[in-house]
Amino acid sequence: MIKIFKYLEKVKLPILIIVALLAVEAIFDLKLPDYTSKIVNVGIQQKGIESTKLEAISSSSFNLYSLFLSDEEIKTLKDNYKLIDKKTKEYDYKILDTESVYVLNTKDEETEEEISNILKFPLMLKASLSTMSEYGFSFPKEIDPYTYLSMMSSEELTIFINQINNVLENMPDQVLDQASILGVTEEYNKIGIDVSKIQTNYILVSGAKMILISLFIMLVAVIIGFIGSRLSAKIGNTLRRKVFEKVLNLSKADIKEYSVASLITRTTNDVTQIQQIIMFLMRVVIYAPIIAIGGILKTTSKSGSMGWIIFGAVLTLFTLLIVMFVSVMPKFKKFQTLIDKLNLVTREILTGIPVIRAFSNERHEEERFNEANTNLYKVDRFIARVMALMMPLMSLLMYGVCVAIVWRGAYLVDDGVMQVGDIMAYIQYTMQIIISFLMIGLMSIMLPRASVSVKRILEILEEEEKITEDKHPKKLSSDDLTVEFKNVCFRYPDASFDVITDINFKSEPGTTTAFIGSTGSGKSTLVNLIPRFYDVTEGQILINGIDVRRLSLKDLRSKIGYVPQKGVLFSGSIEENIKYANNKLDKKGVEKAAKISQSEEFINSFDEKYDHEISQGGKNVSGGQRQRLSIARAIASDPKIYIFDDSFSALDFKTDKNLRKELSKVTKKSTVFIVAQRINTIMNADKIVVLDEGKVVGVGTHKELLKTCSVYKEIAVSQLSEEELNA
Repeated sequence: MIKIFKYLEKVKLPILIIVALLAVEAIFDLKLPDYTSKIVNVGIQQKGIESTKLEAISSSSFNLYSLFLSDEEIKTLKDNYKLIDKKTKEYDYKILDTESVYVLNTKDEETEEEISNILKFPLMLKASLSTMSEYGFSFPKEIDPYTYLSMMSSEELTIFINQINNVLENMPDQVLDQASILGVTEEYNKIGIDVSKIQTNYILVSGAKMILISLFIMLVAVIIGFIGSRLSAKIGNTLRRKVFEKVLNLSKADIKEYSVASLITRTTNDVTQIQQIIMFLMRVVIYAPIIAIGGILKTTSKSGSMGWIIFGAVLTLFTLLIVMFVSVMPKFKKFQTLIDKLNLVTREILTGIPVIRAFSNERHEEERFNEANTNLYKVDRFIARVMALMMPLMSLLMYGVCVAIVWRGAYLVDDGVMQVGDIMAYIQYTMQIIISFLMIGLMSIMLPRASVSVKRILEILEEEEKITEDKHPKKLSSDDLTVEFKNVCFRYPDASFDVITDINFKSEPGTTTAFIGSTGSGKSTLVNLIPRFYDVTEGQILINGIDVRRLSLKDLRSKIGYVPQKGVLFSGSIEENIKYANNKLDKKGVEKAAKISQSEEFINSFDEKYDHEISQGGKNVSGGQRQRLSIARAIASDPKIYIFDDSFSALDFKTDKNLRKELSKVTKKSTVFIVAQRINTIMNADKIVVLDEGKVVGVGTHKELLKTCSVYKEIAVSQLSEEELNA
């Protein structure tokens, strides 16, 4: 998977930005459950009071608390609390009407923490005296507990404190903390502080922080989505462009090896799979581990750990994912191959519709398509069903975990080990952990599927090009080009024998060299070696004495006007097709090329003339018209070498004769190669090369070969009348 990144340009910076933003998003996601817990625990249960640090203490309570403190602790309190009375106007405590108040007079955090710890025990004791009977200690009903304590002697108070400490040792820390906060609440109510306002403010502030964090997370998610979508599109664009550029440089043998249908699937479906997995992979690799690890740390830090629930949930999750992986993974590998097959069948049927109709074979082709389509459908349906089953199972797992946490948490709350808010936070953290592990698990399923697509793309991108350019190419200095075949042999890749053996001839500028022979004798293969559609296995092809392999492909092919066996036209106007090899050609040049190729007559029969639209593959013109337009396209490029690969076969004799007559006028200084099956097409060639099973069995003019080459004479006798033979 990593290999694919070396083919991607300018994506490192967006990836780093996304990674950083995902880390930020994960960190802030982990903060939200804490705020939920605090709103419930502090905002609701503790009336918004976070600690036992008292902002103000009535003088009577201060004296009472002093009974339970050491001299040093009392000194600390007196040093940091300022005594005020009812004449102090900046304070508005109701208790001032009857007695004085001690007000906290420090902002030092360490000192405030120390004061909070000092007051924790007396505040807790104050709030718990009324419930001490539950722990084996009782007060007279008619006397207030604090009044009773104030009436004790120092010895009795010491004994009482020791008894209380023994009782408190058996009380959970959670209960003690809650009792201390309750003592703060009672003290604030006593001196007239509005506790309900403190509670409201705390809940509103905490809620506002949650909203701001949520909005920030949403903003980060939007930015990630925006950058991610652009990055995804960029990755798709880059991969498709590189694959397409690579395909354009592949030899004919390579394209046949992969098949057109497979190349289309790789450029479309496989690239889409890579786009999706890269974005998912970045989110999982960065976001999921942070959430999972952070969630585990947060839950283990809570009192009354329920780690066994998380462990059981994750274990169940991975069991489900392993079952899915084992059942679905083989199908993923098969899926891409079946798409190739469906594309192949579809292309064959659409291309061969005329033949199918001619033989009334529609039913057979329907069955063939249905078979390919059904095979793909079955695999796709199986994958979809397994994936669809995933969501209800995940929902069942998550809700089951929630029930387990609430059930276990209820006991912990009852024992005073955990608070209600902690249970809510625990549920949220557990959901985050499960979803993170789910994402990691899904990645383990999606990654092998995407790896299939990556492998198929890399097969193309890393395919060793068989047609390579010289690092220091030579240039053709003249427009008069002599082409020479010198001991040329050629063998197709993986073939066990040569299809062309020891070919030697030379073609001068202003001459026409024709090739004729039986089907499969190597005529087309021979001329395809000149523009380097294939490279020779042995020997050399020289142009003005320079091996074609020492020339740049652009320089070489710019000198060649190639007309293939099967006329290939592109969707667009007639004029655009003729100008395909020479965009700078003016209207007169287009008309001249059409006139020479004998295309002018049928072009003028269209209402739009040269603006007439050619459909894909030239399906809306006849075979002869396609050939003539292909010839016009070659003429328009004004090449120095013409290659006509059996490109007169669809023309009638009259059109063939007129075309060759006009063509001879523009090829006077060019080197012309003609592959033909018909003797009439090549009778007037300066040199005719006769091929048989890849070997040259005769070279000469028409008349010379009739006398010296039996193979040529056999072909001539089969095509020409006795009068034509003797002419």
